[in-house]
Amino acid sequence: MELTATALPALGQAMELTFQANVMIHLVLGVVMGLCIGIFPGLGGIAGLSLLLPFMFGMEPMSGLALMIGLVAVVPTSDTFASVLMGIPGSSASQATVLDGFPLAKRGEAARALSAAFASSLFGGLFGAFLLTFFILIARPIVLEFRTPELLMITAFGLSMVGILAGRIAIKGIVAAGLGLLAGTVGEGDSAGALRMASYDLPYLTDGFKLVIVGLGIFAIPEIVALLRQDRAISDRQVLGGGWLAGARDWLANIWLSVRCSAIGVIVGVIPGLGGSVVDWIAYGHAVMTTRDTPSFGSGNIRGVIGPESSNNAKEGGGLVPTLLFGIPGSGSMAIFIGAVALLGSGQIEVGPSMIKNNLDVTDAIVWMLALANVVGTLICIAASGGIARITTIPFRLLAPFLFMIIAFAAFQSGQSIMDLVALFGFGMIGIMLRRFDWSRPAFLIGFVLSNPAETYTNQAVQIAAFRFRKSFEDGIDYLVSPIVIVLIIMTAVSVILGLRQARNMRSEGDVPSGAKRAPVLFLLVVLAYLLVAFVNASLIPDHSAADRVFPRFLAAVSIVGALLLLVQMIRSPEGHPVFADRERVDRAEGMRGLWPTLSWFAGLLFLTTLTGFIIALTVFLLTYFRLRANQNWAGTLLLAGAGILFICTLAGILNREFPPGLLQEQVHLPWPLR
Repeated sequence: MELTATALPALGQAMELTFQANVMIHLVLGVVMGLCIGIFPGLGGIAGLSLLLPFMFGMEPMSGLALMIGLVAVVPTSDTFASVLMGIPGSSASQATVLDGFPLAKRGEAARALSAAFASSLFGGLFGAFLLTFFILIARPIVLEFRTPELLMITAFGLSMVGILAGRIAIKGIVAAGLGLLAGTVGEGDSAGALRMASYDLPYLTDGFKLVIVGLGIFAIPEIVALLRQDRAISDRQVLGGGWLAGARDWLANIWLSVRCSAIGVIVGVIPGLGGSVVDWIAYGHAVMTTRDTPSFGSGNIRGVIGPESSNNAKEGGGLVPTLLFGIPGSGSMAIFIGAVALLGSGQIEVGPSMIKNNLDVTDAIVWMLALANVVGTLICIAASGGIARITTIPFRLLAPFLFMIIAFAAFQSGQSIMDLVALFGFGMIGIMLRRFDWSRPAFLIGFVLSNPAETYTNQAVQIAAFRFRKSFEDGIDYLVSPIVIVLIIMTAVSVILGLRQARNMRSEGDVPSGAKRAPVLFLLVVLAYLLVAFVNASLIPDHSAADRVFPRFLAAVSIVGALLLLVQMIRSPEGHPVFADRERVDRAEGMRGLWPTLSWFAGLLFLTTLTGFIIALTVFLLTYFRLRANQNWAGTLLLAGAGILFICTLAGILNREFPPGLLQEQVHLPWPLR
């Protein structure tokens, strides 16, 4: 009652705090920084907030909060540019947008996709800010009800999206998700530190793979290589015109989808550890399940843009709930946000229950900032979209090397190791093969994202339940089967049933024709071999670390069964069956350039980087590429290569980031940026 009585006065005080000139200037500055960060694939809010950390110490609290909220709020808006225009997920929260946004751009409807995305993002951001106000008042008792079983069921609900995104052959999606889950278990186990598919002789693997590398490898590399093989622009049509109004009308026609997906975004954002990595897939799955036009998804259905974009902006409001109320970061960017708040002013602001009790006006001011940042960010995006959208009409052979450059740079920032580039290339190869044979890449990525929370929550739930059952059967059942768990079980079951019913009409990778038996079978055998190795590797974990072998061994066993069933189906099916989908058949018929010669350009950049360091390798790569592959004269070659080097050096300087070193840097001391 006391909190409710002070809520309205605090909102008024928060408005006064927010609309100070100094605060508004910092808010707009944060928005501009967030838009610039979001445009570059792979950087995202974590990199942006990391950039701000050195400046937070001693900064006036409201100005510092405005700067951070402005940046965090609009990254999910600006990352739409890369997803729609280039087919590259701008961040982990915009991966689902690629599935339908990029096909729209290739049809010359980029403006329509961007307009619908911005309208959805604005609505989702305002919706999230609006609900955050009420969550501040009522969320504490609700969120405290989420124990380990509830968190486990939320994770299972996220995995249920695999059924929707599986495609024509549902078992392919299930095995793809199994592969993603297993990729997420690589490294030291959470319970006892046992190694899975890793060795201390190769320390890089002990820490597991980073999401930014997996996301860029599975989605970005295959799309860049595919477009480069076609040797034309992303879109061969004008992208402006009436598309902006059409996108706004599309959003209005699907406003209730936007409302539902915004609610999904807030709810998932509240749950720590899930956030942007999975919310767009859940929203995308909901968009698929709530329409009869499922075959058009994956080839340019505007609902596939509206759903994810509504949810990924709304989730920022949800992510602030555990951050502000409990001091529990709802995502990686919120973890940095908590650390930055502690540096502000004299340290009088502390996130958690004390913030609600002692600084309710500041808490409400964050809500105002979140809403304003979404409005300002959307207006700037719309104003700048005309020029940025024209990128799609530039011949892709001129864009590809710059995208390779940015992707390699972004991947290296995740671990600051040259092995990041090796992992990027490896996952790029996996993504190319999954795309070629119509295996669900979204299912793989969902599996990877949810692998760690699924294992952690499973182990914790089993341990706590075992202790409770030793006390009494009723106590154990009460712990495992709460009303929230029952609701989530029902939601998950409905999701799986509806998803599998519609899977045969789903085209998450577009229409992929069938080819000969040989290549799809060989790929399946390679997958099966990896699954067998993973099963044996997990089985060899000693008994004193048994908790670390249960999860990967179970996943490998289930995936092996699925792969064997798929192999039997391939043996029994005639050529031309959808199970033998092979995109390469059409690619060759259309006279596209070869896969391996095209991929060798990127491989050459990465290999040369290991020898000479990134900047020297990039210089050689750009000069050679523009002269030989893009057929530019020497003047054009030098101009484009120089622009690329200048851009990446400026970006690294602003972000205070290092470049990947090579063997040369170990032998010779070189000045920046060559070191």
